[in-house]
Amino acid sequence: MKIPLATGFQTMNPNLSRTCAVLALVLLSQGAPAADWNRFRGPDVNGISQETGWQTKWPVEGPKQLWKASVGVGFSSVSVSQGRVYTLGNSKDVDTVFCFDAATGAVLWKYSYPSPLDPKFYEGGTSCTPTVDGGRVYTLSKSGDFICVDAAKGTLIRSNNVTKELGLKIPTWGFAGSVLAEGNLLILNAGSAGTAFDKTTGAVVWKSGEGESGYATPLPADWAGERVVAIMGAQTLNVVKVPDGGKVWSFPWKTEYDVNAAAPILHGDQAFVSSGYGHGAALIKVTGKQPAVVWETKKMRNHFNSSILWQGFLYGVDEGQLSCLDWQSGEVKWTDTKFGKGSLMMADGKLIALSEKGELIIAEANPKAFKVLSRAQVLGGKCWTVPVLANGRVYCRNAKGDLVCLDLSPQP
Repeated sequence: MKIPLATGFQTMNPNLSRTCAVLALVLLSQGAPAADWNRFRGPDVNGISQETGWQTKWPVEGPKQLWKASVGVGFSSVSVSQGRVYTLGNSKDVDTVFCFDAATGAVLWKYSYPSPLDPKFYEGGTSCTPTVDGGRVYTLSKSGDFICVDAAKGTLIRSNNVTKELGLKIPTWGFAGSVLAEGNLLILNAGSAGTAFDKTTGAVVWKSGEGESGYATPLPADWAGERVVAIMGAQTLNVVKVPDGGKVWSFPWKTEYDVNAAAPILHGDQAFVSSGYGHGAALIKVTGKQPAVVWETKKMRNHFNSSILWQGFLYGVDEGQLSCLDWQSGEVKWTDTKFGKGSLMMADGKLIALSEKGELIIAEANPKAFKVLSRAQVLGGKCWTVPVLANGRVYCRNAKGDLVCLDLSPQP
């Protein structure tokens, strides 16, 4: 951030000029505003960071590792806020919320509570990513423990179990969506089409029913002049009003084993939805409250990691490969077949992708071709968790809980 000491100050009062100069130096010393990533899929809940100036090309050995930690089994990503990194892991049937110093990796605090590992055809462990909002951290366990702790100290503020207290059904692989903080509400993908709680008191504001939920994090959006949230149910995409949970529209989306785990995308009067297990994807156009399919394809099957819309094109994981599709037609523009069930985010027009085998890849978000700018092996084991870029550092995690922080800050 450069603050020019403009020559226009020369005609002002000398004291005022000196004051402005001092203020400019203070601002220079503070640097640019922090590019925090305070919740799953980032501040805008779309997988896109506004951060610029980070390294896109590395030496042969890859980016410098700043620190490494072991957090336990799971697939939680990280949230970054005010110099702290938050994530979740499971060890010996205990979930732990970790808070690290972002620069050094020092553990600032931990908060733990009983929770079964619950492996079902995979490693098990934690699924949701901590949400940081208003000095608090919110998490939801697979068995429905809704936890609120102090973001600075890790002390418990509030805890309740949504299954025991509200009778909500636990889906087959447990609750997986992260908590959405929206205005004065905390919205969960729990129940038939979501449940909302008062942020201050924890009281239930609205609930949609006790049926089985999907696994995706709720998506906030503006739709036809209303603030809405899109929630993937077990067999339906539900779009409801934020204040009261009232139905706006819905679209049936039945996937094998009822696994709707990837977040939808709402854009204009259209919506994109995708699931794995051979189902595929569809673009939906909504006229009034009537959704209709524009196109449907088997060429983008988001098993659990969500696609990203960028300048008219979709970038996402089609089961075991990375693909780019045209938003309006569904036409496949390119595919990288070696990627596996990895994950991705975006920043500054670049894809930041982590392959299933732990290779970190920076590539251009270009529909013409998959053009890699840099790649490096940064982890071993199974890597299904989305990487996070925040404040010049990228965080990557594998299933057994190895978490690495890599330096992508601008080089002098």
